[in-house]
Amino acid sequence: MKVSGAKQQRSSCPISIGLEAIGDAWSLLIIRDLMFKGRSTFREFLEGGEGIASNVLSDRLQRLEALNIISKTRNADDARKFNYRLTQIGIDLAPTLVEMILWSAKYFKTGAPPDVVEEMTHRRKAFLANVRRGWEQSAPKAK
Repeated sequence: MKVSGAKQQRSSCPISIGLEAIGDAWSLLIIRDLMFKGRSTFREFLEGGEGIASNVLSDRLQRLEALNIISKTRNADDARKFNYRLTQIGIDLAPTLVEMILWSAKYFKTGAPPDVVEEMTHRRKAFLANVRRGWEQSAPKAK
């Protein structure tokens, strides 16, 4: 499925388009939290330790939803709250995020657990399959 961004694209360059969609640090950290850290609510993102301001978080969630990278549903326990989840487009970013983690861990001191980096490096296909399986299993159940 092709998605057109909410604003005019700077160019037709695939890298430029990708950067316009997810190129700011906050968007990637929200995607990371959904993909690897099991966070799914506004409060969990806000309290995730990165220091994002609530207005910035709200803006990024709205933008990621408009681009169909995440979806938003009402919380079953409290209808005033929402849960966020990666869409197919969002989970398809897993290989990109893994590559970013590996690049950072190779050249910089990071907090990435060495055993996870090892698994990403030597069992990448299985690691990515496991990420996708977790995403599939977290899908809301049909009523």
